[in-house]
Amino acid sequence: MCVQILSHSMLTFDVSMPLMLFFVTLVALLLGKRVESKLKTTFEEREFRSRDAVLFVVLITVAVSIVVFVPQMALIAVFLFSYSALLFTFSFLFSNLKRRRAQVFFLLVGLIGLAAGAVAFLKVYGVVTFYGGVAAFVLAACALVAILYEQFRKTEGKSRWYLSIFPPVLFLIVFFLFLYQPMGLLTLIVLDVSGVLFAVLITIYLSSLFTWKVTFIFAALLTVMDFVLVLVTGFMVRAAEQVAGLGLPVLIVLPVVPPIAVTGGLFGLQALSLGLGDFFFAGTLATQTLKKYGWKTALVSAAAMTLSFGVFEAWLLSTDFGAFPGTVMIIVGWLPVVGWKVLLERKRKQPVPAQAAPQAPVV
Repeated sequence: MCVQILSHSMLTFDVSMPLMLFFVTLVALLLGKRVESKLKTTFEEREFRSRDAVLFVVLITVAVSIVVFVPQMALIAVFLFSYSALLFTFSFLFSNLKRRRAQVFFLLVGLIGLAAGAVAFLKVYGVVTFYGGVAAFVLAACALVAILYEQFRKTEGKSRWYLSIFPPVLFLIVFFLFLYQPMGLLTLIVLDVSGVLFAVLITIYLSSLFTWKVTFIFAALLTVMDFVLVLVTGFMVRAAEQVAGLGLPVLIVLPVVPPIAVTGGLFGLQALSLGLGDFFFAGTLATQTLKKYGWKTALVSAAAMTLSFGVFEAWLLSTDFGAFPGTVMIIVGWLPVVGWKVLLERKRKQPVPAQAAPQAPVV
């Protein structure tokens, strides 16, 4: 989880990536609050304990350290399975839609499938693209059948297993059509849209398991781990480069705004990349702040994390420092807001010294 400057210049600030960080965090806050009760029921009110947070960080550390030694096809298989499982799980949890909403969902899937198939046949690069286009058209046809089936479906309010299959299948088709075989700007757009989607879903999915105490433990350990893997061992940077080169949506890449032309940049422009783990980190801190202190403090903390990230990013853009741990950039903005709120809460809880009752005048 690190910030990488894809091409260096003397530009001193950027607004695109901080705004994207704030946008993803805000979406996670809004959606997470709406679906938290359902996720709690699914997990049977289970929550992370301190040892679970420690184990989680240890597993992340091990995974990042060994990913550079894993064969490419194995990495692709693991990531595609994980993304598909996440999409299937969320789709099934919320598959008990009303008939009209389900039909709108199938219509959107069908239209995306038609668009993907049309683009594939207009730009056929090989066997994978051709059969991927065929698969996209088949998916669109299945979506049409599902719309018709919904019209005659008698039961309402029950989960639909077949609805849960469409999102992961659509993702796999889009991946092999536009990410596995890059198509320039279209690939970048699909990559960023997929990255935003998965960043929000991961944040919502895991944040329901955190408590306020465990959040502090997790944030501290993850920040230390990120600092070591980015600035000491460099494993995080190497892992990000290897996985990003496979076309997997693990990074969000945006051009610097205001734009600046550079040689060898993103389509001739200077660009920045930020891992999904950093979006998950910011979203988790904001959602736990919401549960503890309410909307006002959560929004202030999200804005503070965005501002802190932007300041660090401006420093990176003005120097040749290279990659920097994004968790440090984020937590520096979050801690002052939470610390201020904790102090206010303690002051409110302090007992007010009783005043002595006035004595009656002596006659």
